[in-house]
Amino acid sequence: MNHHLLVPLGLALLTGFVVPWLVARARWAQQVPRLALGVWAACGTGFAAASALLPAQLVLSSADSHRLADMMFGLRLPTLDQLLHLDGRERFALCLSLLVLSAPTAAFVRRLARARRMRSRHAGVLRLVGRYDPALRATVLDDERPAVYCLPGRSRRVVVSSGAVHALTPAQLAAALAHERAHIAGRHHLLVAAAESFAAVFPHLPLARHGGSAVPLLLEMAADDRALRRCTRDALATALYALASGRAPRSAFAAGGPSAALRMRRILTPYSAGHPVLYGVLTITAAGLAMAPLIIACCSFPGNT
Repeated sequence: MNHHLLVPLGLALLTGFVVPWLVARARWAQQVPRLALGVWAACGTGFAAASALLPAQLVLSSADSHRLADMMFGLRLPTLDQLLHLDGRERFALCLSLLVLSAPTAAFVRRLARARRMRSRHAGVLRLVGRYDPALRATVLDDERPAVYCLPGRSRRVVVSSGAVHALTPAQLAAALAHERAHIAGRHHLLVAAAESFAAVFPHLPLARHGGSAVPLLLEMAADDRALRRCTRDALATALYALASGRAPRSAFAAGGPSAALRMRRILTPYSAGHPVLYGVLTITAAGLAMAPLIIACCSFPGNT
């Protein structure tokens, strides 16, 4: 048996099952959403790498497995000479790994392309029925229902309904606009597309199932935190309350929405920033320490070829 098989198998179990289960139940995740988003992104990257190496390790000998891992995930891309000198088994293993990686990659590209088409169509409608307000630096749409949302990506713009302009105070409106601009600046649509593509490719995986619901909420909280650099907590919380019933098109980020009540409570509830960060670091450290003995045991002793 190729003893290096245990390393990607352990990494897949850790990033696909153990860490997502811990982070989904961790209280610190909503207090420091950017740290939690980093954990989710690391889990996705680690699981994709482990999933790509697993089938390759099944067909390779121990001696050859190091070379393939270095070629796929090393700091330098393989040269043409290296690729030409692979034997038949190594080429088959490389094709298997690339095939596994192609599934989430293709799903991610499809999600991005579909969302971009939807945003482009909506942006075309806004050019016809909306008007740009230079004071707000946003497109105003005639609608009595209060709503504030943004279109990220190449069609990026912030949209405000006339109902929101009339219902919100200047401070509340500035807070809602700051929230939406945080989504655009942070390119949050890329993380949403990644979470959705993972859920489509691995629908029963805890990483995809928990991450698919956690990532959008954490992105809203991260945008709240960035908006709070420019506004007060009261202004943002009351803006969320006024916009809670507002609707936005698909592939857009809305300041209100179904998560508004939870985010209002989070904004208005003081907490100590040190504790959640400490819990997050401890969670990541514990996961790394749990994986370290397996990596040392599998990589320090040569196997039989």
